[in-house]
Amino acid sequence: MAGVIWIVAIVLVTFTVAYIGYGRYLSRFVGLDDARETPAHKYEDGQEYVPATKPVLLGHHYSSIAGGAPIVGPITAALTWGWLPAVLWVAIGNPLMGAVHDFTSLSASLRHEGKSIGYIIGEYVGERGKDMLLWFAFLLIILVVAVFALVIGVVFNAYPQAATASVLYVGLAVLFGIWLYQLGLPFSVGTVIFVAGVFASVWVGIQYPVALVPGDYPAGTLVLFGGFPIALLDSPNIAAWVVTMLIYGAAASILPVWTLLQPRDYLSSFLLYAGVGGSLLAVIAGTFLTSTAQPLEIQIGAWYGFFGQGSPLAEFLPAMMPLFPLLFITIACGTISGFHSLVSSGTTAKQLNKESDARLIGYGGMLAEGLLAAVALCAVALIAIPAGSGGIGLALPNFAEGGGIILTALGVPLLTGEVFMALVLASFLLTSMDTAVRLGRYMMEEIVGTPETAVESYAANKYVNTGVIGVVAFFLLGSGRWEDLWTLFGGANQLLAALALLTGTVWLANWDQSKQLLSTGAPMAIMTFITIAGLAWVGGYQIVGGRLLGITAEAETTLLGQVSAVAQVLIIITLIGLALSLLKLGYENLQTVRGPGEAVAADGGTEDD
Repeated sequence: MAGVIWIVAIVLVTFTVAYIGYGRYLSRFVGLDDARETPAHKYEDGQEYVPATKPVLLGHHYSSIAGGAPIVGPITAALTWGWLPAVLWVAIGNPLMGAVHDFTSLSASLRHEGKSIGYIIGEYVGERGKDMLLWFAFLLIILVVAVFALVIGVVFNAYPQAATASVLYVGLAVLFGIWLYQLGLPFSVGTVIFVAGVFASVWVGIQYPVALVPGDYPAGTLVLFGGFPIALLDSPNIAAWVVTMLIYGAAASILPVWTLLQPRDYLSSFLLYAGVGGSLLAVIAGTFLTSTAQPLEIQIGAWYGFFGQGSPLAEFLPAMMPLFPLLFITIACGTISGFHSLVSSGTTAKQLNKESDARLIGYGGMLAEGLLAAVALCAVALIAIPAGSGGIGLALPNFAEGGGIILTALGVPLLTGEVFMALVLASFLLTSMDTAVRLGRYMMEEIVGTPETAVESYAANKYVNTGVIGVVAFFLLGSGRWEDLWTLFGGANQLLAALALLTGTVWLANWDQSKQLLSTGAPMAIMTFITIAGLAWVGGYQIVGGRLLGITAEAETTLLGQVSAVAQVLIIITLIGLALSLLKLGYENLQTVRGPGEAVAADGGTEDD
């Protein structure tokens, strides 16, 4: 049977060629110039606009964009349709669509004072377009927070050792922030001390696992509370962790970036690099140099058919799961993700030290996320999974288990490798979730602008809107139907990516009439068609036909589940309506600037640049 080395080889070759060739071309295309003052220096305030060195900012950006989605999505897709379509979509779509999307979003924000893509589109199509995109992004943020909080709960329930390690890692990040910014102690010395502490937390987690409420855990697990009144995915412990994570996300998003965000993301980058890089190295070593406890051969099918019949997840998914369009919204962040445009134009653009850093952080950061997706595919491919053996509770633990098997090729004990990979996954999730809450706060503040009424003042209040995000996110989890929530998140996420590419296309068209628009326009058109079709399928077939009418799947029986299903349908309708309206406004702008007359040089440069 083929070895997982083929997954690694396909992705590494395509990504290397793309970064050297296409990444360099795009850098010249947008005119990156270190002589320009970046927003981080121009508006430095010690709160949001804070210049960061390339490794620190790459750590933040990579940690923020690479959440659980590039792990969960490829795993779910591989177990539904087979590993081959999953790896092809990652290998081809990432460098031609996802990396272009991230890089363009970051570059456009740099030329617009570090503002969000909502602000940028508003500069060209008007205030109405800006508000529509910001509302779209805000709704997506709520879905992101809900999905990631749930996935963290699943991981911590499956691996209580990772829960302990994650708590320690967050505490170490706070101390590292104090070390750097309050005490002014040496950066390099602090890096050695605190990175060592993060890796040591894996050992502490193995010795002292922790859970919130009673359940089936490893011997010696410390249980903190006697019970919890709510269950998610049939687990009170998962529900308790979800609530805890939502509270954590709200608190972390309010703190200044130097307190937790920058130092935590920098420390987590070492975890992430070790997890992704170590796994890739272990696959190569396990294939050519060493013998492992288990052979690194693919144990799952390459192709389960267009509807995924006979796949391990068939019993847990709706009756019909067509490869098109659902593959392309199931694998979201591993290939292209609208959430990345919010990070690129939200926090990253406000911290970029010089423009030339954008190629590595924007284009290269997305390729690195694709490598994470490849590692996830390798991990699940190593596990021989019987059909009908579980849903999300299967996919996530298998990432840690498969990752642990891979790391045995480097001599890492299996349990240590499993807990380490679980911590890697948790660190991705934690950074993405609280960054999402922070970005949601930015979105709402931009929507409100200068408050003129008491209601607007409350809406712009950071404590109020972070609380609203958390409450609504938990409410959306009420049905417990993971497959619907995941595909809803994926569809909304990919549709925002199409709108971010629309923003980049409009910016380029207004900047210079000679700029080609194919690099951003073609991915925009493809993702628009795919995601609207996908969201329509999820809303019509899975939710209305299944959960509400009981025709295509088992109907909801609880009031909370029914209300949650209706809310999700309303979100789908709203998202599609907002997207179509924005596309119309963008098309009208393109028709204006690319018609007779000269292009408008709006913040993006001049005709002579």
